[in-house]
Amino acid sequence: MREIARLPKAHLHVHLESTIRPDTLREIAAANGIEPPGPAPERFAGFRAFADRGARVRACLRRPEDFARIAREFAADEAADGTRYAEVTFSAAAHGERLGDARMPLEAVLSGLAHGSAAHGLHTRLILDHSRRRPVQRARRTLDLALEHPEHVAAIGMAGEESHPLAPFAEVLAQAARAGVHIVHHAGEAGGADAVAEALDTGAVRIGHGIGVLGDAAVVERVRAQGVALEVCCSSNVALGFAPSLQEHPLPRLREAGLSVTLNTDVPDVARTSLTGEYERVRAAFGCSDTEMAAFARTAVAASFAPAQLKRGMEADIDAWLAGGPA
Repeated sequence: MREIARLPKAHLHVHLESTIRPDTLREIAAANGIEPPGPAPERFAGFRAFADRGARVRACLRRPEDFARIAREFAADEAADGTRYAEVTFSAAAHGERLGDARMPLEAVLSGLAHGSAAHGLHTRLILDHSRRRPVQRARRTLDLALEHPEHVAAIGMAGEESHPLAPFAEVLAQAARAGVHIVHHAGEAGGADAVAEALDTGAVRIGHGIGVLGDAAVVERVRAQGVALEVCCSSNVALGFAPSLQEHPLPRLREAGLSVTLNTDVPDVARTSLTGEYERVRAAFGCSDTEMAAFARTAVAASFAPAQLKRGMEADIDAWLAGGPA
């Protein structure tokens, strides 16, 4: 079998605050006089426990140098893992509101990504997310930030507990679509096919997670017909209790349904994996061939918001990896 670390990969669903190196989190927390959370448990007692831990991680970040450092180290770690292109999710407006400086967190992250990407040959763009539980006003600020950085922000989207509907955000999302900002929602993680349909109704061109889509054949057909890719995060789904085990994950059934499936980490500190590690886990759990692993990589490149020239280069390099024989 060929070495997955050498497979050119696009990472489409990963939250920046969940990629922080443990030593970095401790050092940043100490510098800011904050007690950091301990390691994530192997399983969480519900989504709220997971979200509360994430809030404690975010609370450690206060200074521009904190945000720039985690972005710079993200780029280094992704490049070392064989990622060529990453769309990293960041809660920019929430951090700005928390710290009383609307622009600083995003500008610091962009600076860190620029330095890290240049140093390590990684291409990056941002997806700015907004919790469904939070006010529409903050969602508008998220869109404003995206519009201020069109070259660097690829999309905005709604995240968080799917029991909170998307309807209150319809006008913000419509404004984003009119402005040419891509929309990528989390949906069908804890929720079912109705949540995926709701995401499509509000303009989503990709779906974060989407595993709940299999509950309704009509929605499956809609996703397939529209060519909407799913950002599947198997290890994260298991850690958060949305799949009983990796071997019982619905990934094979999503592929059998003819859906475009990509592999991602979502929350690496919780899932305890890198993107290469996730590919390797999927290969081991489902007996995927190198041809199938290359197909996952190609699907992610095609579904990404990367420039066309970069896509062509990555597709050629994936072909070369597959043609090169066992590593």
